[in-house]
Amino acid sequence: MPDSITLMGCRIDNLSMEETLARIGEFIRSGQPHQHVVVNVDKLVKASRDAELRRIINECALVNVDGMPVVWASRLLGKPLKERVAGVDLFEALMRRSSEAGWRVFLLGAREEVVSAVADTYRRRYPGLIVAGWRHGYWQGEAEEAAVAEQVRASGADLLFVAISSPKKEQFLGRWQEQMRVPFAMGVGGTFDVAIGRVRRAPVWMQRAGLEWFYRFLQEPRRMFRRYFIEDMAFIWLLIKEAAWGNKRGSKEKRGS
Repeated sequence: MPDSITLMGCRIDNLSMEETLARIGEFIRSGQPHQHVVVNVDKLVKASRDAELRRIINECALVNVDGMPVVWASRLLGKPLKERVAGVDLFEALMRRSSEAGWRVFLLGAREEVVSAVADTYRRRYPGLIVAGWRHGYWQGEAEEAAVAEQVRASGADLLFVAISSPKKEQFLGRWQEQMRVPFAMGVGGTFDVAIGRVRRAPVWMQRAGLEWFYRFLQEPRRMFRRYFIEDMAFIWLLIKEAAWGNKRGSKEKRGS
């Protein structure tokens, strides 16, 4: 089974959760900056239209798939991914491991009351956890953004979790990760709201059935309707195109053999 695949123009590492955690441990021990990203239907659609986002994804040190529809698409296209590595689950596992290993974490994003609650929640849950710093995710202009990056660098964090929306979090990390020098930086989207119970996660059976997006829609129908039922419908067209291209390429190879 290959170490990575290319799906709709984006490279995805073909790793299980345990393999992902092992690789992140290597990153942290190296002390060198590494950027992580998860891709789902929405991000693949955005990347198909945004060359800069696609470049950032493909240059990340680690790319996981978060979304059963993408796993199913990989199987349909004959390049199956091992499993979904959900960002929420990876965040939780890394917070636990950080408390055990003495890794320092920095929490960046969401509103101030949310990110501070995340810091308090995980300090209680994992008494050994070292929160090197935290900050809300609202700033304006390059000068303030540079100050945020400097705050992260000065904290000496081993892991940085960025809870702002896509593609802003990928762009922020793409611009500043080298200067921040954090061994592992991960965009976590709305994970902070889930972590403190402000947003409920779908039951396990819905997660396994690939219906977590629908559960999210039911909680915030006005906000999520356009994303799920208009913008992300382009994923079906992208899948058809990639399947057709694969069949065409396979036919050419057979004729040439």
